[in-house]
Amino acid sequence: MPRMRKKADLPEKICEACGRPFVWRKKWRDDWDAVKTCSDRCKSDLRARRRSA
Repeated sequence: MPRMRKKADLPEKICEACGRPFVWRKKWRDDWDAVKTCSDRCKSDLRARRRSA
C-alpha cells in the first residue's frame, strides 16, 4: 500500500513572480529544482517583466 503524505510534509518554495509559497506537485517531480513559479500565469507574468526590463 502506498504511503500517504500530509501536505505539510511536502517541499515548499516561494514563487518568484507573486511571492506566495507553493508546494511540490507530482507533475513537477522530474524538474522540481527548475520550478520557479507557482502557475502558468505567474510564469508568463515573470517572462513579460524580464522582457520589458
